[in-house]
Amino acid sequence: QIQLVESGGGLVQAGGSLRLSCAASGTTLSTRPMGWYRQVPGKLRELVAAISTGPKTNYRDDVKGRFTISRDNAKNLVYLQMNSLKPEDTAVYYCNAGSWFGGSYVRSESWGQGTQVTVSS
Repeated sequence: QIQLVESGGGLVQAGGSLRLSCAASGTTLSTRPMGWYRQVPGKLRELVAAISTGPKTNYRDDVKGRFTISRDNAKNLVYLQMNSLKPEDTAVYYCNAGSWFGGSYVRSESWGQGTQVTVSS
């Protein structure tokens, strides 16, 4: 059974940066496509960024150029570096261990508890 634990969230001013981390047990993250999602109350959870087992990455349009997803295979971690943060980035962020099909990330139902990111204006 896969267990995912997100960390690194917090309160930051607009224009600031945060780095989120996703640690896993029960799986080796280097062998899994991974995604970062976010959710605000009343809205659906949305995919922010994804990385395949190769070097391919996908980003939603409004974070391109600001967010970077990466892996540290030696530490079995996946990161989401978030720069130039905006108030609209405020959400609970979740990592997900999914699959890759047809050039796109496909999520699983394995979720961590999430980490809150709050960006003040």
